[in-house]
Amino acid sequence: MITIQDFLSGYGHQVQLWLFIGMFIISWNIENIAGILFNYKKWKHAFINAPFILTSIPGQLLLGLAFVKIIEWTAQHQFGFLYYLPFSKSSLVLFLVSFIFLDLGEYVYHIIMHKVKRLWMFHIVHHSDQALDVSTTLREHPGENIIRLSFTLLWVFISGTAFWILMLRQIIQAFTTLFAHMNYRLPDKADRIIGLLFITPNLHQVHHHYKQPYTDCNYGDVLSIWDRLFGTFKELPADKLVFGVDTHMGKEDTANFIALAKLPFGKYRKSGDHNKQHKSYIMNEGCATKL
Repeated sequence: MITIQDFLSGYGHQVQLWLFIGMFIISWNIENIAGILFNYKKWKHAFINAPFILTSIPGQLLLGLAFVKIIEWTAQHQFGFLYYLPFSKSSLVLFLVSFIFLDLGEYVYHIIMHKVKRLWMFHIVHHSDQALDVSTTLREHPGENIIRLSFTLLWVFISGTAFWILMLRQIIQAFTTLFAHMNYRLPDKADRIIGLLFITPNLHQVHHHYKQPYTDCNYGDVLSIWDRLFGTFKELPADKLVFGVDTHMGKEDTANFIALAKLPFGKYRKSGDHNKQHKSYIMNEGCATKL
């Protein structure tokens, strides 16, 4: 009889892909019915973000092979702190500890992408989206895709995470990432309860606000507990939110895929330098999307 571990080890990538497609379609239609933003061209916006799926494939294939080799090596040599846990034979304990550690790793990675200038220039491609919806999850520069997966590979190596655990976490992560980026808001009461543990659309929308200090908050991937523990948790009323990044609000920066692909190799812009330049543009042209 096949176990869940065997199934995920053999078919985890396929399950992740088809669940992501299914959840994307469901989320897209929820946005059409109960979305909070309607003052943008949704299909045009999606077609700007969609090409990043193709540009990320080479990095994912390359790093995918590295994951297989690293996980085989750590299993063979029983390398990683997970092998030293007192309950290391329990699949449930291993999954929970691995999940929490990898989620903390994503939090650390996210902060690094914001704080290191050149890495921020890669991450800014994602943040520069001025209409947050499920297609924003696709908007990741191939350079950042490689950086992100490399960090995950490091956490897997340190912990000795099993392949099936990584696959199950990736499936959960795909769901929560789509959920967090949805053009949708939970009712305030539901958000307060769910947001105690998990990143919600309401919380992640604050992270996508165009100005600091809100850009540098709510870094959590699946869990919101790290932001609460380390003082990076913030809230902002929906009517104050403007999506984008204050240094890259002009159409010349974000008008198409080519312009976005070039962003990481341009000159670093300090937050605030372009506020005056783009203030009238934001207010008069409606470039940024305000709830």
